[in-house]
Amino acid sequence: MFIEVLKSKIHRIKITQAELHYVGSISIDEDLLDAANMIEGEKVTVVNVSNGERLETYIIKGERGTGVVTLNGPAARRAQVGDIVIVFSYASMDFEEAKKFKPTIIFPSPDNKLV
Repeated sequence: MFIEVLKSKIHRIKITQAELHYVGSISIDEDLLDAANMIEGEKVTVVNVSNGERLETYIIKGERGTGVVTLNGPAARRAQVGDIVIVFSYASMDFEEAKKFKPTIIFPSPDNKLV
């Protein structure tokens, strides 16, 4: 049996931009992606702590070291600059493997930098 488990989590990052007229997705500083064990194109769930919105999208690499977190396309209507979000990704794995698996969870600073 395979189940989905939490693979990676970026806990409480701040939206720095919202670009409505863009193809779509969420752009995240590449330093944060590396630290969270996430990659470009990966499917993620974004939960907006500030307003309760929840959405699924995929990752685009943001410029390294900038702290950029941009909701693009229609998702831009689900947050405002300054909103706090949590970004999750999941992995499908065998039940026994999942029992031993430890997700990568990072807690960036209030300016979206690694601590």
